[in-house]
Amino acid sequence: MALTLNMTVNGKARKVTVESNALLSDVLRVNLGLTGTHVGCDTSQCGACTVHVDGVSVKSCTMLAAQADGATITTIEGLAAPDGTLHPMQAAFKEHHGLQCGFCTPGMVMSAVDLARCEPNASEEQIREWLEGNICRCTGYHNIVKAVKTGLTDMQSGGKVAAE
Repeated sequence: MALTLNMTVNGKARKVTVESNALLSDVLRVNLGLTGTHVGCDTSQCGACTVHVDGVSVKSCTMLAAQADGATITTIEGLAAPDGTLHPMQAAFKEHHGLQCGFCTPGMVMSAVDLARCEPNASEEQIREWLEGNICRCTGYHNIVKAVKTGLTDMQSGGKVAAE
């Protein structure tokens, strides 16, 4: 059964017709071409598919697109400014080399931005606990934690930004 959904994605009103069992991750990647949302496990274990739905991080590979009807969605592509200026959390990941292969990075960044909303002064322990739902197979997480800590600070101070 086909459904027509209306949502705001990265600041733009979008109308998309999908099957009733379509996952949000598939709609973002296939229907809308936003391939920064990665799918690594299809079971919500890895966190690579993390996006914000109405300002809260969710794992889009286990959310039906129909649940996002009327919602405001932000993907990794929607964090940077229109001129390409990186969001403070993206800039912090770049500065601290909080990535290696980069597959998990979009989900890590999206989770970290939500952490800033919930716990802007998070300790290293809180950062590590928050990111438990995001798996990176390449790093020891040390640089990711440093990046998140810097990103939290920069977001509070109005954002140190870096142009890509």
